[in-house]
Amino acid sequence: MSKIEWRISDAPVPYPEALAEMDRRVDAIRAGTAPETVWLLEHPPLYTAGTSAQPSDLIDPSRFPVYDAGRGGQYTYHGPGQRVGYVMLDLKRRGPDVRAFVRGLEEWMIRTLAHFNVRGERRDGRVGIWVDMAPYGQPGRENKIGAIGVRVRRWVTFHGMSLNVDPDLSHFGGIVPCGISEHGVTSLHALGHLVTMPEVDSVLADTWADVFGR
Repeated sequence: MSKIEWRISDAPVPYPEALAEMDRRVDAIRAGTAPETVWLLEHPPLYTAGTSAQPSDLIDPSRFPVYDAGRGGQYTYHGPGQRVGYVMLDLKRRGPDVRAFVRGLEEWMIRTLAHFNVRGERRDGRVGIWVDMAPYGQPGRENKIGAIGVRVRRWVTFHGMSLNVDPDLSHFGGIVPCGISEHGVTSLHALGHLVTMPEVDSVLADTWADVFGR
């Protein structure tokens, strides 16, 4: 199957439900009975722990539910106002290169942000997408706007990325996001770009083909 299925969930999806659905879809993609899938959704407020999560980075464990994600990375926050993109692709068919896949996710977010006149950037040694806050009156500061955490099973990817559109940024205070304490987090709305989630979804769909092909 060569056509990618795009799914958009309007209501927040409980995290265990999303994990179970990804498991089913990954197995089906591997078996050749379902197409590759991009699933755009939001979650209720929660924290997830990646395989490298440090217990000391969970500052307030009673604030929201905490889930073991099974993906790479450390602690992150998901909640309303954040666009999560779960990306399930067959790398055996596309090319078995996990690093290239991760760079593709980064480029996808960078191009999406550029559409809204935000310069998203990579940083050596730091996973995710960052914004230089100097143009926003905070010289010397860099804030994270997009996170990445992936898992690959038998060369089929799942989990993916999250882009901060308009989440409650104070909710990140219950963790050390991705194990990085010396930098903050931001969002499109916090930077003054009052875009809607459907607008972001439209741009994500448009920029997808430029990065991953049609």
